[in-house]
Amino acid sequence: MTVRFREYITHNGTTVLAGRDAKNNEQLVEQVEPEEEIFHTAAAGSPFVNIKGKPKKGDLKEAAIFCARYSRDWKKNKTDVEVHRFKGKSIYKEKGMKVGTFGIKKLKKIKITEKQIKNWMQ
Repeated sequence: MTVRFREYITHNGTTVLAGRDAKNNEQLVEQVEPEEEIFHTAAAGSPFVNIKGKPKKGDLKEAAIFCARYSRDWKKNKTDVEVHRFKGKSIYKEKGMKVGTFGIKKLKKIKITEKQIKNWMQ
């Protein structure tokens, strides 16, 4: 069975993958390399988003906007969204965590504005 993720190609030609639901997020995280970049919103209900390989200039922002765009936070509130950025090696899973839920050891916060999301959608 082939796993299907949402896929986005940045303006630089870099592949960005996103989970479609909790189970798909689990599958996405399993294929992430330790040094690859991952994104998830601060609020629950977002895809995990993975930049494949080394990001080029602008890729981080595009991937963060992609993550925010498909989040429950954006769909419900239509306002700025806080996105967390971290490396694959910072993700951990403890026994008893729900499907699609992970812990993060070290992250950076990125504020994605309503305007950035709306402009990305055009």
